[in-house]
Amino acid sequence: MKTNLKLPGILCVFCLSLAVFGPAGGTASAQEAVDVVGKLAEAIDLYSSLEFDKGLEITNALLKQENLTPRDSIAIYEVKSIITYAKGEEFKRKSFGFLEKISDIGPCIINYPRDIWPTELRDQWYKITKAKEMLVCPDEDEPDIQTVAIMEFDNYSVGKYQEELGYLAKGLADFFEHDFSKISSLKVVERDKIDYILKELELQESGKVDKATAARVGKMLGAQLMIFGSITQLESKSTRMIVRVIKVETSEIIASVEKEGKPDYIVLEKELVKELAEHLDIMLTDETKTALEESGPESMDAAKLYSKGLDYMDKYDYAKAYEYFKLAYEKDAGFTEAKRKMEIYRPLVG
Repeated sequence: MKTNLKLPGILCVFCLSLAVFGPAGGTASAQEAVDVVGKLAEAIDLYSSLEFDKGLEITNALLKQENLTPRDSIAIYEVKSIITYAKGEEFKRKSFGFLEKISDIGPCIINYPRDIWPTELRDQWYKITKAKEMLVCPDEDEPDIQTVAIMEFDNYSVGKYQEELGYLAKGLADFFEHDFSKISSLKVVERDKIDYILKELELQESGKVDKATAARVGKMLGAQLMIFGSITQLESKSTRMIVRVIKVETSEIIASVEKEGKPDYIVLEKELVKELAEHLDIMLTDETKTALEESGPESMDAAKLYSKGLDYMDKYDYAKAYEYFKLAYEKDAGFTEAKRKMEIYRPLVG
């Protein structure tokens, strides 16, 4: 039985990005551009309500319009790929084909992938763009922005803490990614793009990205800086978190911060983000500081559930991912990222 679940958060963000990056320019009139945006918003609304075929009817009709700009066509194929993918296993190849069409028009015309893309589509996009040597798009408009890749944290804990904190090591890297993305002078590499490169280099299972391989990985990701973190908990009342920054060009450690104390990893993560910014001579505005404080979970239980959801998400097990993101949000109603990921993966639960 289909559940009529609307996704206003996703819809608003998606439509805003279409207005900024999507249909515009070329020979299409302003009225035509607005019509494409509105119709794609309607298609995504139908997707969120699990009305996949109706959403595809809209994208098919849009593709028949004359005077579509390249951005128009790319945005239409994007929505078409997302909705087609949601129809099930037998439609995967077709959905991947629409990504190929996007790359043929221009892989860097719009900044893809967007958050609404499920993990497997994102990985397929990385595969396609890497084959075209366009995994990293030129960033000529932002020469002063440094690109940062945040690696999954190592867990050096012992005994029961090794198992209990296993998924949290993944979640901590995700929390760092979201917090660093709020700093305007930094551009953060997507966590799943890092995972894709590690798979390509057969480094993911071993997790061994040391100074010797950091330069290679960093260059493939277009990163100037790489951040490595670790957690070490030996007993119930104390833990240690260490974060180091490596400059890709020289493989040297240019900053290192650590915290010891009560194993409240949420608090420790926020403190380390601020200290690391200071070591990197990054000035945090009051607005950024407020955004950092408000982001992420307040509950350690919610953080652990969310981290487990990330693991299932990475394995393309969307039903389990949705379940754990939902549990995380139920534990912590202020955990907006857990809610957002619930909304993204709900149409794929089946």
